[in-house]
Amino acid sequence: MKKRHQQKFIIVSMILLVGLNLPIALLFDSAQNLLGFPVIYIYIFSLWLFSILTSFLIVKRYNE
Repeated sequence: MKKRHQQKFIIVSMILLVGLNLPIALLFDSAQNLLGFPVIYIYIFSLWLFSILTSFLIVKRYNE
């Protein structure tokens, strides 16, 4: 894998690091529910799904 593709993974990792940081995650910690689930669960699993899909697209598109 080329260096520019590795840099894309580093960017995704940094987004996850910031997004899953406790002060940012606690912004979504409320008593409200969305579709019967707490908002913080939806936030965390949405961020996780975003990282999986982004990593998959990077590997699929740039696999050499």
